[in-house]
Amino acid sequence: MRAQSSVHPDESAGNSPAERFEAAKQRQAESQTEFGAFKETFDFGLDDFQVTACRSLEAGRGVLVAAPTGAGKTIVGEFAVYLALSRGLKAFYTTPIKALSNQKYSELAAKYGAADVGLLTGDSSINPEASIVVMTTEVLRNMLYAGSDSLDDLAFVVMDEVHYLADRFRGAVWEEVIIHLPTDVQVVSLSATVSNAEEFGAWLDTVRGSTDIIVSEHRPIPLWQHVMVGKDIVDLFAGDTSFDQLAVADRDAVPAVNTELLELARTESENRSRGRFAHGRGGRSGGGKQWHGRKGQAAGRGDAPQSPARTASRSQVVLALERANLLPAIYFIFSRAGCDAAVRQCVDAGIMLTTEAERQEIAALIDAASEDIPSDDLDVLGFWSWREGLLRGIASHHAGMLPTFKEVVESLFARGLVRAVFATETLALGVNMPARSVVLEKLEKFNGEAHVNITAGEYTQLTGRAGRRGIDVEGHAVVLWQPGTDPGAVAGLASRRTYPLNSSFRPTYNMSINLIAQFGRARAREILESSFAQFQADRSVVGLARQVRSREESLAGYRESMTCHLGDFAEYARLRRELSDAENAASKQHSRARRDAVDESLAGLRPGDVLEITAGRMPGFAVVLSNDPNLHEPKPTVLTDARETRRINRHDLDGPAVPINKLRIPKQFNLRQAKDRKDLVAALRHAVQTAEPAAAQPPAFSSSRQVEQEAKISALRRALRGHPCHGCSDREAHARWSERWWRLRRETDALVQQIQSRTGTIAKTFDRVCGVLESYGFLTPAPGGEGRELKPTADGQRLRRIYGEKDLLIALCLREGALDQLEAAEMAAFASALVYQSKREERGLRVKMPSAALDASMDVLVRQWSMLEDLESQSRLPLTSEPEFGLVWPIHKWARGRHLERVLEGTDLAAGDFVRWAKQVIDLLDQLASVPGLAPGVRSACVEAIERIRRGVVAYSSLAE
Repeated sequence: MRAQSSVHPDESAGNSPAERFEAAKQRQAESQTEFGAFKETFDFGLDDFQVTACRSLEAGRGVLVAAPTGAGKTIVGEFAVYLALSRGLKAFYTTPIKALSNQKYSELAAKYGAADVGLLTGDSSINPEASIVVMTTEVLRNMLYAGSDSLDDLAFVVMDEVHYLADRFRGAVWEEVIIHLPTDVQVVSLSATVSNAEEFGAWLDTVRGSTDIIVSEHRPIPLWQHVMVGKDIVDLFAGDTSFDQLAVADRDAVPAVNTELLELARTESENRSRGRFAHGRGGRSGGGKQWHGRKGQAAGRGDAPQSPARTASRSQVVLALERANLLPAIYFIFSRAGCDAAVRQCVDAGIMLTTEAERQEIAALIDAASEDIPSDDLDVLGFWSWREGLLRGIASHHAGMLPTFKEVVESLFARGLVRAVFATETLALGVNMPARSVVLEKLEKFNGEAHVNITAGEYTQLTGRAGRRGIDVEGHAVVLWQPGTDPGAVAGLASRRTYPLNSSFRPTYNMSINLIAQFGRARAREILESSFAQFQADRSVVGLARQVRSREESLAGYRESMTCHLGDFAEYARLRRELSDAENAASKQHSRARRDAVDESLAGLRPGDVLEITAGRMPGFAVVLSNDPNLHEPKPTVLTDARETRRINRHDLDGPAVPINKLRIPKQFNLRQAKDRKDLVAALRHAVQTAEPAAAQPPAFSSSRQVEQEAKISALRRALRGHPCHGCSDREAHARWSERWWRLRRETDALVQQIQSRTGTIAKTFDRVCGVLESYGFLTPAPGGEGRELKPTADGQRLRRIYGEKDLLIALCLREGALDQLEAAEMAAFASALVYQSKREERGLRVKMPSAALDASMDVLVRQWSMLEDLESQSRLPLTSEPEFGLVWPIHKWARGRHLERVLEGTDLAAGDFVRWAKQVIDLLDQLASVPGLAPGVRSACVEAIERIRRGVVAYSSLAE
């Protein structure tokens, strides 16, 4: 391994005649090389790091290129493509997502011709035997395990966005590919700037052979950092220079923050503490210099930023950017609904960023892209509001959009016709859409479990879009001032442009059985021990041991501080912790039991039932008009005594819904007729007055488990009160020290456990995985094998062809015959339960199935999952996630030919979300159809299900995530 400077010797040749002559000779010699010919295909000069990396490739070495977003890393990948074509060999270009694969395929096909370039993604195959094939990384992994003939003559593999191997869900795929590629294949690894490139390069050198590390921290377009206070854009850092230009010896040093912003934060804090700031009194009306841009334009009105209490609206931000000549811009909002709302707000504000000629060009492109969409689908897809925003040069971009719509936005943005895009963070990890400026509305996001601050790496990835190479001389990152903004924290994020690359690799069931089938157990263990995860684990033990020694010293001090003269305070503190944990567990269980009871009561309501709405925004009495008991969260439609029609859910009730009376709704009742509504409300009020008073009884949510919990809590409370330390006058002071001791003790024990488990940790996990597979009969001892050699059984061979998070669960269902009796629509619904991931509050909810056959199959699925989870828990393995049923009814209706509006009715699914999940269902069905040894009819049902799903919006949506 050689870490290389990004400056090549002959790039810095002197000016003497002899030196100029020598440099000219070198240039002439280079022009005769493959790299020299490749350089001639560009009408601009290459940067030093690109030259260095290309020369390493030509010399036969692998390369790791780590450089900022937009620096031009893909030039090195394109040189690998050029070398393969010029030598009559193959190159594979891999990307993390389908959208990037599509984009790269289009670029390479335009440059080298469609005959020489192919595309392979989960649901698209174009010219797969071409010399150059663009594919998702998973496709290449599957080819390696299958021993595909397409690997013949493969000379180069480009792994774009290789830092994805840190992704906890999909990252292992990158390591699998790097480990399993034939040794004579040169690997081109392209990464964002990471702080441990040398460590990652050292691992690549170990597993792949000679690998050069080329690191460039230079952004070709300087990035200026700002904070938008009110309607004014203020520089984040002091001085008149971008952070990129600061000579910072320590990469973690933070340059000086603009003192005006620090003063603003201090004043806001003081005013808030006095309770006056929220009313706009008693403090400065502003502060901080107004930013005039690099060319002198005023970024906002007035002589100073507005009060930070008045955060600029989204439309005001767009107008401020337009005045400052900072459009086009990408405005990141970590919410799909927020992105769509932002477009509506700008449209309502009358913002128009396009000319009449541009609007005509936009309309023509929209019409061409949507001509295949049935007209009755357009309203469901929100087409008209989407079109109105585009005509004004404004759009949203997120995973909930129809893929076709996203591609139109990307195309118009690339042409400069869309000038403001409101996007979620998926855009930063996806297609190439650079802008002049990037806006971050907030510096926190919801990660699926909680609201967390974004990391320095995420900030870098998001703001890296700012500055278009060859168009802009500088890029601009703007953070919106929110109440409580800390300029120092923003500066810390903005000044740390690197982040560590940590492996997420772990052996899966599919990976393990494929390795054993190809190499045997002993060799598979050796291969897994060569992973980057194990490489990092072995290096980290020394640092962990140092941390443990330091923490043990602190623990001794804490123990002394919590000493009580009345008794053993550590024992007393343990009782307090147990009581607190038991009370929290009981509270959560009670809340869930209450929710389930309310949902069950709502599902049981029938038309004509009269009930009282006891909570929510509009309490009162109502009569049920309709109810669909098949929804995962029941939402009956009711008519209230205020003559309003609405849908109610669990949040509108304090307890289970109990009808207090019953009405007969006339058959001719028409909700749209005011007279019908008036008559029914009159009948409702009469029914309320004549209802028999119900005996007051508290809702019963208790179970035997809850009774046990209550008994445990009572016993703990008695033990706590009876402990000698309970009467100590310094009890709470001791308790604070005990909490610190306990928190540090847990952290220290975790570190000790890490140290004990680090050596051979990947191989140990592999052994546990093998144990599970052997207990299920997917692996069996190999005849004549030495020691513990294993081989796959027939069931194991089926597992080899199933990829995904629930690989073993799927194989178990196949073995149990769960799919044998399903027709096409039922097969699609069954597959949806294996790929769909619901929102957190919907998880674990079981719904009534569309058919008895599907209900029986789902019983098998749930039973197999439950047993597998128990075995995984005993084996200390990560648990297979629970099947999710939220997509069962929508995908079943779709496969039965229902209209999109009916399919989405009663769900929270956006059309784009439905398309995305439908494509994943197709991917799984396609896998199942190719599994060997299926029962008769299963394969044909899978194929038919694919055909039924691939229609309408799913068929005419081109590829996306």
